Amino acid sequence: MTARRAFIRCTLAAAFSFAVTSAHADQFPSKPVRILVPYAAGGAVDVLARTLGQSLSKTWGQQPVIENRPGAGGIIASQALTQSPPDGYTLILVASGHPLNQFFYLKLPYDTFKDFTAISEIAYSPLAIVVSKNSQVKNLQELLATAREKPESLSYGMSGNGTSAHLAGELLNYMGKVKIQAIPYKGGAPALTAVIAGEIPMSVNPLPEVVGRLEGNAVRALAVTTAQRSKALPDVPTVAEAGIPGYDASVWWGFLGPAGMAPDLVAKIHADLATVLKDPVVVTALDKMGATPVASSPKDFDAFMRAEAAKWEPVLKEANIKVQ
Repeated sequence: MTARRAFIRCTLAAAFSFAVTSAHADQFPSKPVRILVPYAAGGAVDVLARTLGQSLSKTWGQQPVIENRPGAGGIIASQALTQSPPDGYTLILVASGHPLNQFFYLKLPYDTFKDFTAISEIAYSPLAIVVSKNSQVKNLQELLATAREKPESLSYGMSGNGTSAHLAGELLNYMGKVKIQAIPYKGGAPALTAVIAGEIPMSVNPLPEVVGRLEGNAVRALAVTTAQRSKALPDVPTVAEAGIPGYDASVWWGFLGPAGMAPDLVAKIHADLATVLKDPVVVTALDKMGATPVASSPKDFDAFMRAEAAKWEPVLKEANIKVQ
C-alpha cells in the first residue's frame, strides 16, 4: 500500500468513526439515563437531581432514573460511575466534596480527575447552620460562646467527610477558634432529622435541604455561610455578620461522566443541561433553594475542580482530618 493510499484509508476510517460517534450523540438518549446521587434521598443533591431530571425528561424524551448510592462521602457512587461504560447512560451529580476526598482518605479506588469526564457545574448555593426549634441557642454568637466556654461539648451533623457541610463546619472551627465535633451522616436529610430529634445540637446543610424544614418551623437557621446574605433567607445573617469576619463557604453541584466519553457526546449532554437550567420550573426551584445556576463548559468545570482541590488542600492538611 502506498503512503498516499494509507493516508486516504486512515483519513476515511477516522471520518467514518467520527460520523458514527456523532450519529450516536445525535440519537442520545435512546433509553433512560441513570443519574447516580452520592447521598441519601431528601438531601440537596437528591432534590436537585430530581428537579433536573423532570426537566431533562422533556428534553430527552426519556425519564432519567435517579439512583441513590450514599456512603463514604460520595466514594461509593463515584466508584460505581468509573465502572460504567462511557456511553453517557450513567452520570453522577457530585457536590463540592468530590475533588477533596483524595485529602480525607488514605486511598481512593479511582483517580479524582483521570477517571472522570467533567461535563458541567450546575449551580452553587450557601449553606446554613441550623438548630432545633426548641434549642436554647438563639444566635450564632451564643453558640460560639458555649463552644469556647465548654470545649468539645458541642457537635454538628453533616453529610459525610469531605462534603461542603464538613468543610464549612471545619472553617467555622478554624476561624472561630472553637472545636465543635463533626458527626458524619449518609446525607444532609438524616443530619437534620437528628437535630430535630434532639440527638445532636446543630447541623450544617446546603439551603435546599433546609428551606422546607424552616418553612415547617422544624428548625431555626442561625447563619448562612456565604459572604452575602441569601435571597432565599434574607433575614438570616451571615457567619461574618454574626462574629467571624471574612468567613465564606458555599456548596456547588456538577455533572460528571466516566473517563473516555466522546467529546461530541459530552457537548450534547452539556448543551442539554444548559437548556434545562433555563427552564422556568428549574429556575424557580433553584431560586427557592437559594441556588445560582452556572452551566459552565466541560473545560471550565474541570479547571474549577482542580482549583478547588488546590485551594482546600493546605486547609485540610492543617486540620489533619483523615478517614480510614
